[in-house]
Amino acid sequence: MNRSQAPSRHIVGIVKGPGDSSSEYIFITADAQPVRMGEFVYYELSRSPSATSNSDDGAVHQVLGKITSCRLIEHLPDRMFADHELNPGAVAALIGFTCEPAELYEMTVEIVGEFDPVFGFNNLRRLPVPGVKVYLAEDELLQRVLNRKKPGAPGAAHIGSLLLREEGAVPIALDVKELVSTHLAILAGTGSGKSYTAGVLVEELLSPKNRAAVLILDPHGEYDTLTQMRGHPAFQGEDGYQPQVKIIRPENIKIRVSALEFYDILTLLPQMSDRQQAILKKAHDEVRRCYPKGHWSIQDLIRAVYDVDRVEDEAGNVKPGSSADALAWKLEKMERSDYFHASEHLPPQELFTPGQVTILQMNEIPLEEQQVIATAILRQTNHARINTQKGRVSERDEQYLPYPVFILIEEAHRFAPAHEPSQCKRVLRTILSEGRKFGLGVGLITQRPGKLDSDVLSQCMSQFILRIVNPVDQESLKHGVEAAGRDLLRELPALSKGQVIIAGACVNTPVLCRVRQRLTTHGGDTLDAPALWQEYFAPRKQLERMIATAGPAPRPQPQTMGRLSLE
Repeated sequence: MNRSQAPSRHIVGIVKGPGDSSSEYIFITADAQPVRMGEFVYYELSRSPSATSNSDDGAVHQVLGKITSCRLIEHLPDRMFADHELNPGAVAALIGFTCEPAELYEMTVEIVGEFDPVFGFNNLRRLPVPGVKVYLAEDELLQRVLNRKKPGAPGAAHIGSLLLREEGAVPIALDVKELVSTHLAILAGTGSGKSYTAGVLVEELLSPKNRAAVLILDPHGEYDTLTQMRGHPAFQGEDGYQPQVKIIRPENIKIRVSALEFYDILTLLPQMSDRQQAILKKAHDEVRRCYPKGHWSIQDLIRAVYDVDRVEDEAGNVKPGSSADALAWKLEKMERSDYFHASEHLPPQELFTPGQVTILQMNEIPLEEQQVIATAILRQTNHARINTQKGRVSERDEQYLPYPVFILIEEAHRFAPAHEPSQCKRVLRTILSEGRKFGLGVGLITQRPGKLDSDVLSQCMSQFILRIVNPVDQESLKHGVEAAGRDLLRELPALSKGQVIIAGACVNTPVLCRVRQRLTTHGGDTLDAPALWQEYFAPRKQLERMIATAGPAPRPQPQTMGRLSLE
């Protein structure tokens, strides 16, 4: 990376020597204001080109680094600060101490490396010599080296701007190809802005420069405001493109029973004995053998249960067992579910189309059924992409899915819990390890990373990490999110709402980012309880309640004279 000739370069200090590790150095500065924690600085060196460098011979190169610690090493005596009525500077001048400023700081810098447009950052394993000048990295330099894609370019997602600079000065644009193919995790505490950040990401994926095929598994029903993208001028392409938003309400979710595996059905049924589970497994295998390509129903499974429930008496005679009736009762209860049917289902073509986000709302569905629905959809999508890529299905087949897709899962710890058995977790592990080859990307969103399976989390190669205070969740990130770096993870409790650490495959190096403002309305805002309580006592509300609770007006008594009515 050749040295910029801009005249506005800012010298912030002089190198003192190496730091505690082989990738750290220390510089001294008298002004700590422009060199805050996490700020980017660089030093310059001249070297000959290597086989892995595209630089010119003898050029000056900039080696980028990030400030990780600050220590005050020289200042006025502490006693000068003990009396709040004294001015320490005035006292220092009286005794002949005239150095300005009076403070010196020792800053530790972790080397990121020299940037190469082809290979990215290359750590030279070569520390600067004492006396070398350290410069504050310019905005233009950071925009060029932090982002894998230029903001606004095809395949870029403008998520916000660098936190330590003026808003908008250094836009952060993510590489969508890496983001959706190597999987994503959005991790945050409650109220830190995780769903807001996910909304910004979906807006970028559906913009004219990306036009992605996205499915959101939405357990809370808070993404329906994305419908505002329809007709919004910011999302319209020059060729007439505009994104489509499809919302599937809970009452319209249909999963075909024959798409369920044995353990899916086991999740939906009440607790069973070992014998009942064994009989159900035999019956499930039997119906799948009898209907290898067709669709079977719960009644087919019940008949198979009665067929396989056989026992031998002491004389060796085979007779019906005693478990079939109980199993049939449990299966009939499952048959009454609103979400599992013999023939109706949601094929991949209904869920995925380029330029469309499909929102599967599950906010009225019990947790066990949510898990099975998510499992069935993830498994079906994975099989559709594999079979399409390998040419096993034709365009007329309902499993034909000829383009890459991205699935965003809210409350991911519900579907891949850390310490509980889960069929959905097993499917997710398969997709996260193999999905990249077949164009199936997954994004996991959770407010409890400590409750999310560590194997699942570790396979998400891009991470968005917002404010997290819970010590258990912080500890889980140290082992599951290595790309962010320990120095940035220490900043988690101090982050404000809308501030995010972005690390992994979608950026060249971890960055602290300020999330941009959404173009659509956020649907996950916390209810204003005091305002709603006050509204209860508003005159209009009180009148409405009086009208609703008032009985019918009494019928007037007829006027009579004697026994004759005057009416």
